[in-house]
Amino acid sequence: MKQAAVYMYTSLAGILTEDENGYTFAYDKRYLEKENAEAISLTMPLTDKPYLNNVLHPFFDGLIPEGWLLDIAGKNWDINNRDRMSLLLVCCNS
Repeated sequence: MKQAAVYMYTSLAGILTEDENGYTFAYDKRYLEKENAEAISLTMPLTDKPYLNNVLHPFFDGLIPEGWLLDIAGKNWDINNRDRMSLLLVCCNS
């Protein structure tokens, strides 16, 4: 199982998880209670229900580099280009 903490500005917005069932993104309950909480994406509005998908959610997949930059990332970290969660974790970690 792989997990990533997802931040909106400096606040923990939720957790993205990859497991044997696919991918899950769930907003953090404390984040949802904030007065100024914003959705991380227009395609993933604020909700207390988790987003489930068999493939990496398009919003997160869109954060992964493409082309020659993807090739460099894959080679430097020895990650298969189809391992989208691992690529997301190494390329989008701040």
